[in-house]
Amino acid sequence: MSQPLHARLVPLARRGWLLLAGLATGALTAALELLFLLAAGLACALTAPFPRPRTTVRRAILDNAHRLARMETRRLHHFFGDPGASTYTGRRVLAYLATRLWVGAAGGLIVSLLAMGGGIAGILLAQLVDGRFNDGPSMFFVNVFLGLVLLFIDLQGMAGLATVEKRLARDLLGPSGTEELERRVGELAASRAAVMSAVNDERRRIERDLHDGVQQRLVALGMLLGRARRGGDPDRTAELLRQAHEETAEVLRDLREVSWRVFPTALDDGGLRPALEAVVERSVIPVRLDCRVDGRLDIELETVAYFVVSEAVTNASKHSGAAAIEVEVSRHGDRLGVTVTDAGEGGADPGGGGLSGLARRVAAVDGDFHVESPPGGPTIVRAELPCA
Repeated sequence: MSQPLHARLVPLARRGWLLLAGLATGALTAALELLFLLAAGLACALTAPFPRPRTTVRRAILDNAHRLARMETRRLHHFFGDPGASTYTGRRVLAYLATRLWVGAAGGLIVSLLAMGGGIAGILLAQLVDGRFNDGPSMFFVNVFLGLVLLFIDLQGMAGLATVEKRLARDLLGPSGTEELERRVGELAASRAAVMSAVNDERRRIERDLHDGVQQRLVALGMLLGRARRGGDPDRTAELLRQAHEETAEVLRDLREVSWRVFPTALDDGGLRPALEAVVERSVIPVRLDCRVDGRLDIELETVAYFVVSEAVTNASKHSGAAAIEVEVSRHGDRLGVTVTDAGEGGADPGGGGLSGLARRVAAVDGDFHVESPPGGPTIVRAELPCA
C-alpha cells in the first residue's frame, strides 16, 4: 500500500530545510573562520622573531582551531548526518578550516540565490494578484519555468555541497590511511587475544564440567555396580541396578551437555533455528523464541549467535529468578541481531565469567555486545553480528 502524498513530502521538506539551514550556518561559520585565520596569520607574523611568544601563540591557535573544527563536526552531524570524522590534533585542523572557506562561501552564494529567487517569485505573485502583471500570460509562464529551473539547480547545489562538506571533514579530520590501518591492526590483535582467552575459558569450563559432573557420576555408577555385584539379596541387587540405570541416563545427559558446549551438531544438521529450538527445549524456564532468519549464514556467525543465546538463557535460568525468557533473533540487512530478555531480579555482572566470555566471542567476529541489567530487572543481553 503506497504512502499518502503528504507522508512522502514531509520528509523531503524536512531534509530540504536541514540542508538550507546547514549551508546558511556554514556560511556564517566560514566567515568566523576567515576572521580567525587572518588573526592567526597576523599573530604568527608579529611573534615570528620571538621564540617564547611564538610558541605560546601557535599553541593558542591550534587550541582554538580544534574548537572551531569540533563546532563544524557538530554542525555537520546536526544538519547533514554523521560526517564520519573526529577532530585530530596537529595542523590538519588548520588545513581543514582553510579549505572549507570556499565551501562555506559557495553555500552562502546558493542560499543568497535561493533567497533572491524567493523574493522575485513573491513580487511576481503579488503583481499577478493585484493585476499589475502586464507582460502577458506567455511571459508569466516563461518566468515560472525559469524560476523552477533555477530552483532545481539550487536544490541540486545544496545536496552536492552537503556531500562535499562531509567528504572534506572525513578526509581532513578523519584518520589517514596509515592511522586507519594501525587502528585495524590493533583491533585484530585485541580480537585475537580475546579469542584465545575465550577458548581457554571454555576449556576450563569443559574440564570442570567433566570433573565435577561426568567423572563424579561415573564413580557413583561404578560403586553402584560394585555393590550390586557383591550383593546376595536379589531385591537389593535389582534396586541397585535400577539406580545404576538412572545414573547412566544422567551421565549421558551430562555428556550431551558438554558436547553441545564444544559444538552443537544441530548447526551442521539444520542451521541456527533448530539449534536454538534445542536450547529452548533444554531450558528449565519457559522460553519464547522468535527467530526471523531465512536461509543459512556463515557457520562461524551461527555458532556465535547460538552461544550468545545458550549462555544468556543458562544464566537467566540459574540466577535471574525470572518466570519466562524471550529470545529474538532477526537479520536486518548485513547485521544479525540477537536479544535475550528476562524480567528477573537484574543486577547481572557484564564482567562475570559467562558474559565476559560472550563479549569476547562477539568481538572475535567484529560484533557489538551489550548487557543492560539494572537492579530489579529486566536483564537484556544484545549482540549485533555482521553478516557481510
